[in-house]
Amino acid sequence: MKKTTRQIQIGNVKIGGGAPCSVQSMCSTDTRDEIATLAQVRALADAGCELVRCAVLDMDAAVALGRIKAQSPLPVIADIHFDYKLALKVLEGGIDGLRLNPGNIGERWKVAEVVKAAKERLVPIRIGVNAGSLEKELLAAYGHPTAEAMVASALGHVRILEELGYDQIKISLKASDVVKTVEAYRLLSQKVDYPLHIGITEAGTIFSGTIKSAVGLGILLADGIGDTMRVSLTGDPVDEIRVGFEILKALGLRQRGINFVSCPTCGRCQIDLIGVANEVEARLKSVDAPLTVAVMGCVVNGPGEAREADVGIAGGRGEGLLFRHGEVVRKVKEVEMADALVALVEEMAKDRGPGTGDQ
Repeated sequence: MKKTTRQIQIGNVKIGGGAPCSVQSMCSTDTRDEIATLAQVRALADAGCELVRCAVLDMDAAVALGRIKAQSPLPVIADIHFDYKLALKVLEGGIDGLRLNPGNIGERWKVAEVVKAAKERLVPIRIGVNAGSLEKELLAAYGHPTAEAMVASALGHVRILEELGYDQIKISLKASDVVKTVEAYRLLSQKVDYPLHIGITEAGTIFSGTIKSAVGLGILLADGIGDTMRVSLTGDPVDEIRVGFEILKALGLRQRGINFVSCPTCGRCQIDLIGVANEVEARLKSVDAPLTVAVMGCVVNGPGEAREADVGIAGGRGEGLLFRHGEVVRKVKEVEMADALVALVEEMAKDRGPGTGDQ
């Protein structure tokens, strides 16, 4: 069961308090390049992204982010480090959320200025602890970046905001080590009821990063931990959104887009199942309707899986049966399988409409 955390809101997205786990990403563009950044934000929105974060390296980026926010289809979170003036500038520009650690902003009065401006605008602050950048005193105390050290860091930052009377807080504890990350989130979730943003940082390329993220985030989500999430991949951030939703769908937590089922193939298969499956999946990746689609290769397990799916193909010798809601629609030749399946899915998607994303 999902742990109930206190609810905050970033833009129009509710986080915590029973809301579905939201999928977010971070732009890889230079924020000062408004055209490129907006293009990437729109591509992320088209893929289903619900929150987007942008790096703010200097005052030019802070000013540009205000203009980006004004045109963004998504709530925008500003990523701030060290300079409190950058936080004040993006807040002035109408930003929806801040990601900053109050402990590295400087003197307490600087943090107080940021908190005052955030409180006036009801802008939540995400404390983001990373195992690679823990405070020197914590590394000295714990020896190396342990899960306990990460939690201690987070609680130290939280304490600063709480002392300033601010509780619109979200927290993340990220490491590239899956086991350490899981341990840290489990420990923190026992100590606070603030919403948690989960992720495996520096997870790697789309292959290794997807595996690490699926394992780590899957464990946490199955434990009921996680109010927002990012799959951190080295590559196009749009891929992060696709992987994120697949993880949530695999656990039955979100119902957006195609749930794709296909068999691994074996010596019983008498069609080009790999070719058909890859083509169908590629052609359906932009379909938002929550439909289960099965591409199966033989007469042993194929009919059963295809019958249980919303739409399915069960292959035979150079041909297959096309199913819709458990009923045979017709027999199709192998060369017609992909077209027939895609056409039927697209027809049903129009009737079904996009998924709500509800848990």
